[in-house]
Amino acid sequence: MKKALMGLLMLVSMGVHSQNKLVLNTDLAETKISKHIYGHFSEHLGRCIYGGLYVGEENKLVPHINGMRTDVVEALKKLEIPNLRWPGGCFADTYHWKDGIGPKGDRPTIVNSWWGNVTEDNSFGSHEFMELVKQLDTEPYISGNVGSGTVQEFSDWVQYMNFDGKSPMSDLRAQNGHPEPFKVKYWGVGNEAWGCGGHMTAEYYANVYRQYATYINTSWEKDSRVFKIASGASDDDYHWTEVLMRDIPRHMIDGVGVHHYSVIDWNNKGSATDFNEDQYFTTMTRAWDMERIVSGHEAIMDKYDPEQKVGMMVDEWGGWYDVEPGTNGGFLYQQNTMRDAMIAGMTLNIFNNHADRVKMANLAQVVNVLQAVILTDEERIILTPTYHVMEMYKVHQDATLIPMHLTTDDYEFNGKKLPAISASASKSEDGKVHVSLTNIDLNKDHEITIDLRGEDLTSVSGRILVSDKVQDHNTFENPNKVVPQEFNEAMLKKNMLTLEVPASSVVVLELD
Repeated sequence: MKKALMGLLMLVSMGVHSQNKLVLNTDLAETKISKHIYGHFSEHLGRCIYGGLYVGEENKLVPHINGMRTDVVEALKKLEIPNLRWPGGCFADTYHWKDGIGPKGDRPTIVNSWWGNVTEDNSFGSHEFMELVKQLDTEPYISGNVGSGTVQEFSDWVQYMNFDGKSPMSDLRAQNGHPEPFKVKYWGVGNEAWGCGGHMTAEYYANVYRQYATYINTSWEKDSRVFKIASGASDDDYHWTEVLMRDIPRHMIDGVGVHHYSVIDWNNKGSATDFNEDQYFTTMTRAWDMERIVSGHEAIMDKYDPEQKVGMMVDEWGGWYDVEPGTNGGFLYQQNTMRDAMIAGMTLNIFNNHADRVKMANLAQVVNVLQAVILTDEERIILTPTYHVMEMYKVHQDATLIPMHLTTDDYEFNGKKLPAISASASKSEDGKVHVSLTNIDLNKDHEITIDLRGEDLTSVSGRILVSDKVQDHNTFENPNKVVPQEFNEAMLKKNMLTLEVPASSVVVLELD
């Protein structure tokens, strides 16, 4: 049990005849849910950057500001996204940042060997990314090249982006049109060092990290400091986290990454839209694994860092299926259904409930790749069910986590069981209480009683994301098939709230 959250107790009852009940201690809220849990990820992969976020300054078909497509920027601003990770992913450890600065006609091309072997012209680089960040009013999170780069290259990039003074790198930045420093706070020291970032062992990477962290010199910074994030474990590789927490001094590390995807089978991922209940149940099992994975890494981090100074950064998560028929296999373009809404609702509840340790998370990815919140087709866009969950859940950003005790019925399939209901709750600065509920049960509505303790709440309203079938999704021909609706079925009486959460749905309630 977490020391900082002794009041938080999540009890999942696997009894067939149990009653769904949620007890909220609204007066015991203490831990802040970092807004950065609601972060996003943009890699040079398929049509995420080129065509998704960026169409170029000369594009006459798609409305844009300085090359950033206006419709996508406006949609993402409505999510209030707190940070955006770039340029990868696996691409990060092949990216040499100096190729992406200066006059665009002078920039060399690169073959994206990780994703489709396409040739890129480097027209989207550091300055373009910072322009995108500015338009989105969000914070940048840059992953630096450790796998094929050098310590000097990484150090120069940090100085180029952040140094407020005269130096070779700041002079180069000014020459390229930006005299003022960008002041990028979040830096990832490589990506997936255990895999595409170099196939390193944990022990070897810990030493490499220490070397890089030493030369990411920020002693010249006056009003901010770089937040260094180590390339973290894949899934439940607890040895990786153990070695990093054991071997890297606390003053050198601010965050440790974790990556987990809800994949049915890496050799047979299945269709994003044409799936049966067996495949659905397996996907939900993989999504629920996030609770076990986060808890396992959390326990190790607590052992070495009881004061919780190092954040857990789940900087890649989401569903992963086969690409859409007829599309480039290396572009990872997939549709997004109510199944993905279930993954999003459940996962965000898990992150919220571990807010004392989880300080950042990044959905993979933001546009046109994997569990994207937006899909584009030339000048058209659609908002996916995952987008709508993120929008409904944004009320939790920087709110205070409410300790809770949850008892839930099971979702049963072929003799296997999963908790049907996941939940999290928070209190915003204006005193409003928000409760998010996800019912992953494909076949049953679940009635739940919410016991509100600690203060009197007299009004309730809500929104719901639900559709006729869990395979339902939005298309360019029917972009509003799955959208949030008002939910007025919750009954509040003397601080006892009762409602029925429909099968495979996400509900967010607001109480005052």
